[in-house]
Amino acid sequence: MQEAASKDKASAEYQRVSWDALRKSITGIVNRVNVTNIKHVVPELFSENLIRGRGLFARSVMKAQAASLPFTPVFAALVAIINTKLPQVGELVLTRLISQFRRAFKRNDKIVCHSTTTFIAHLVNQGVAHEIIALQILVLLLERPTDDSIEIAVGFTREVGAFLQENSPKANATVFERFRAVLNEGTISQRVQYMIEVLMQVRKDKYKDNPIVPEGLDLVEEDDQITHQIQLEEELQVQEGLNIFKFDPNFLENEERYKAIKAEILGEGSSDEESGSEEESDEEDEEEAVAEKEGIEDRTETNLINLRKVIYLTIMNALNYEEAVHKLLKVQIAEGQEIELCNMIIECCSQERSYSTFYGLIGERFCKLNRVWFDCFEQAFGNYYTTIHRYETNRLRNIARFFGHLVATDSVSWTAMECIKLTEEDTTSSSRIFVKIMLGEVTEALGLKTLVERFKDDEVRRACSGMFPMDNPKDTRFAINYFTSIGLGAATEEMREHLKNAPRIIMEQRRALLEAESSSDSSDSDSDPSDSSSDSDSDASVSDSESDSSDDSRRSPRRRRSVTPPRRDKYRDHSRDSRTPPPPPRDRDRRRSLTPPPVRHREKGDDRRRDDDRYNDKDRSRRDSPPRRREYTPEPRNRERDRGYGRDRDDERARPRSPSPHPPPRARYDRDRRSRERDAERDGYDRRRGYDDDRDRRRPDSRERYGRDSRR
Repeated sequence: MQEAASKDKASAEYQRVSWDALRKSITGIVNRVNVTNIKHVVPELFSENLIRGRGLFARSVMKAQAASLPFTPVFAALVAIINTKLPQVGELVLTRLISQFRRAFKRNDKIVCHSTTTFIAHLVNQGVAHEIIALQILVLLLERPTDDSIEIAVGFTREVGAFLQENSPKANATVFERFRAVLNEGTISQRVQYMIEVLMQVRKDKYKDNPIVPEGLDLVEEDDQITHQIQLEEELQVQEGLNIFKFDPNFLENEERYKAIKAEILGEGSSDEESGSEEESDEEDEEEAVAEKEGIEDRTETNLINLRKVIYLTIMNALNYEEAVHKLLKVQIAEGQEIELCNMIIECCSQERSYSTFYGLIGERFCKLNRVWFDCFEQAFGNYYTTIHRYETNRLRNIARFFGHLVATDSVSWTAMECIKLTEEDTTSSSRIFVKIMLGEVTEALGLKTLVERFKDDEVRRACSGMFPMDNPKDTRFAINYFTSIGLGAATEEMREHLKNAPRIIMEQRRALLEAESSSDSSDSDSDPSDSSSDSDSDASVSDSESDSSDDSRRSPRRRRSVTPPRRDKYRDHSRDSRTPPPPPRDRDRRRSLTPPPVRHREKGDDRRRDDDRYNDKDRSRRDSPPRRREYTPEPRNRERDRGYGRDRDDERARPRSPSPHPPPRARYDRDRRSRERDAERDGYDRRRGYDDDRDRRRPDSRERYGRDSRR
């Protein structure tokens, strides 16, 4: 067939073959156009017969724009360039767009309406369409407001608002007054109301993120542009017959005519050398332009925002998860932006009123398709866990159940939970709720027994060591209480055993530490034997000197007091033998027995030796200095006073005093006795019991002392 067609160029077979080649060429050129190569694509497109294939061009550019909304400004610039040379092509594209919008609006097809209005808005910005068509579309959308119509109107206004504000400010103000009225009526949902408020803010910012013509696409002069004034409600000539092949009896004549038009458009009347030099100069100019733009960085993130819009609209328009995955895989995502797709899936899931397994199945399918998506969802898990406190409760619940589904189906590795640390300091209320809901979803899918077995796996245990802390008993106890409260107490058996053995382990560690310290100390002592011996000798000498001085200080005051014995024991001393020492003072022993001795860290033998030394010093002082004989005659013995009556201070003052050179210290002993009685009553001790105990305790000492004195 091709051989026959090549022989006769006027035959129908040759025309069909050339038609198929024209369709494939136009479609391929349109699909690979972008901001950087649009200058090279336009000459290639003009080299094809666009007059014959204008229907093919209109269909290809509309399909490409609907599939990739972020490239709508590029397609609009391409149509604007062709419209300057071939106005019938631009008019056909605009007519078909308006017709498609009318059909989609009647069918309530939100996606088609959104893509069509976006294309029309950029054609208005490029000057291909008049602004009247934009105002008519806005009036139609705002006449009877619904959530979908207002959402489409907001998106359309963001794209064309800057152009209307510059060229039709009064009409633009009227449109925003209508937006404000719809917002005040409150008949639309809160989400759409928020969109209107955002649009108001964009208008205040003078559409800085939505310029009329993006940079690099202002390729047509205003004087060269041809604007088409097509009304929204007028009869349109769509010319659907241009999309299909028809036999042309004047095929050769039309081809020759288009060659002349192409030569006029592209300026091919010169020689091939001139054309080659022009191409080289164009390439050099382009390289220079690219070199100049290398230092410019686009921080508006317009492409990223458009990518998120495409992903969101694709997910929302899918009937099931398989269709959503199929469409999302066709979205052109730059290398390094795969995480944006994962984030958009999770954000769409969090926006739902209740969790839908639709999103979990989408994430599961992506994770099992390619390792890149697997790593991206693991990275997203760590990011969302660290920022989960920023989300409200409903969104937190949906995100937790989404990741619970991925973990339960092994779509992401369990080692992704290594970022979780269940301690009181490292967790917040939001993160604890997140872990609770996520593990609850996993338990519901796998069962408690399987969940516990998975946590006992060696690799999972190492990765999830932060969820089961064993380095600090406080953190271990906190984790046990947390898992028990959420119904996962079976997963805490190992931590409970560790908590039981923790004291023994700590004691062994301390013992090992002490042994290490003692071994180091012993090595130090062995290395310096001479220094230690000299230090011990010096310490011993110092201690001996201190003990001698303390003994002298204790003896001296007792010798001074023994010169004048108490008046109470005067006749008892006369009745006894002068060589036998008197018993120890009864009041002083009683005072010591009334108050319990303070707790001191020394042995009982030391206390007893101190008491023995004290009484030995007292006896020694009495033996060394016997009491002097009084020169006055004693008073008659008062039996009542000996029995203990009249011991108060008044009787003491009433009794006549003897002219002794040293006044008796009876009042001082009475004051001591009364203070001891008050102390005994306050402390609650039995004075008699204390006296008996003290007497029994000191009885061997007194016998030994009296026996030694009698032997002397």
